[in-house]
Amino acid sequence: MDSRRLFRTSATALAAAGLILSGCTGGSDAAAPAPPARSGAPSAASGAPSAALQKYYAQKVSWRDCGVADFQCATVRAPLDYAKPEGDQIDLAVSRVKATGPGKRLGSLLVNPGGPGGSSVGYLQGYAGIGYPAPVRARYDIVGVDPRGVARSAPVECLTGPQMDTFTQVDVTPDSAAEKKVLEAAYRDFAGACEKRSGKVLPHVSTVEAARDMDIVRAALGDKKLTYVGASYGTFLGATYAELFPQRVGRLVLDGAMDPSLSAENLNREQTEGFQTAIKAFAADCVKQAECPLGKESVPAALANLQRFFRETDAKPVPTGESRQLGESLATTGVITAMYDEAAWPQLREALSRAMGGDGSSLLALADSYYEREPDGSYANLMFANAAVNCLDLPPAFSGPAAVDGAVASFEKASPVFGRNLAWAALNCTYWPTPATGRPHRITAEGAAPIVVVGTTRDPATPYKWAQSLAGQLSSGTLLTYEGDGHTAYGRGSDCIDTAINTYLLEGTAPKDGKRCS
Repeated sequence: MDSRRLFRTSATALAAAGLILSGCTGGSDAAAPAPPARSGAPSAASGAPSAALQKYYAQKVSWRDCGVADFQCATVRAPLDYAKPEGDQIDLAVSRVKATGPGKRLGSLLVNPGGPGGSSVGYLQGYAGIGYPAPVRARYDIVGVDPRGVARSAPVECLTGPQMDTFTQVDVTPDSAAEKKVLEAAYRDFAGACEKRSGKVLPHVSTVEAARDMDIVRAALGDKKLTYVGASYGTFLGATYAELFPQRVGRLVLDGAMDPSLSAENLNREQTEGFQTAIKAFAADCVKQAECPLGKESVPAALANLQRFFRETDAKPVPTGESRQLGESLATTGVITAMYDEAAWPQLREALSRAMGGDGSSLLALADSYYEREPDGSYANLMFANAAVNCLDLPPAFSGPAAVDGAVASFEKASPVFGRNLAWAALNCTYWPTPATGRPHRITAEGAAPIVVVGTTRDPATPYKWAQSLAGQLSSGTLLTYEGDGHTAYGRGSDCIDTAINTYLLEGTAPKDGKRCS
């Protein structure tokens, strides 16, 4: 369900990444071969772009003032369709903040906050460009590139603000055939609106194409190899780049890793299990506080009270002081939002207290941050891009409502609190107008330089076992573990994690495989 959304702080940026899976894909868990490279793609073996792509690789970036602090902005051209590089083009939005010194400049460090759908430019200007460790900012130009379909790069557009308000309130735990039809219609309408408003770009927003774009940007920036920090979905983008261009891999950090070998159904189910781990950790903390809206009896009792609260909001939404009320869907989203960072737990306790007392405004505000809804009622394109990329990258998780019915029990086993909601949320790609071009497969990236994969043991959105799996798949992968809560680890308060990654980025020395930090 996640994808995420806020970029006003590192925590909010990471929350957006949670969208990764929600409602996306399906297919077999069996590892399938990677899809063949499309025509016009550069050859990893030769290291040179095809003649048809040469004009893109020969670009020079023309920087201009962004009007935001010390950041510069530019656009880089890429083909809309890599199979037809002489056809239509798109403009990729790029921003950077130059290395501050002292010390010799090491090149460009590209960053991606996840999603899919998270704005790398927004993340750079709101956090990474000023919040990354000073030694790294001193030696690298920090660069954000909005992936195709996202924010400023040929954005996917779907619903209007009022339509999104309606969509986010649809009951995602249908209790009757009539409610199932309403949910199914909502997904059909969402997909139809995306096709109507963005039909030209929808077939061309896959992660493979975004990775190829990243190589064009690398060349335009004048870097021989890619240095990159990707969080959450950004790890899949980085691993895909390594798969396509192993000889061009410089220093890659994949933080909060996804497992590319899993089907959409299993990705969603395992992410659901991750959110259960996170809510149990929240409940364990809550019952120790002076005031806990879920009670102080025990963790199981607190979780039962939360489930009861969700059922009550399903039957009778809570007023919020505006036309929108807090029903079960928005209440669940608000709680999930706070799972991305334990620093948000006090805010969640207060929001739950108010909602249980009849004021749903604070929990609604958390849900709005997840969806990137602005005070004027408009929405960023996060959720639109999230669906578009996910539905292209993997076949649908479910063939229809009957298939969801058959899977609900396994989702509820993974998470008694969130399982039913997240099972039905995974129905969205079933109605997508553009067939998936990707398939689940292992990524080995043979020949790549050492790649650091970071996993957090109680990560809600990207379960720790995904990091273990990806590090094991990559021929040069090394696993760095953070024993803690929250989504991703770099720059979130662990000196051990930050030192290990900084050393890798600055000196090229990867941490020992299996290193653990707390």
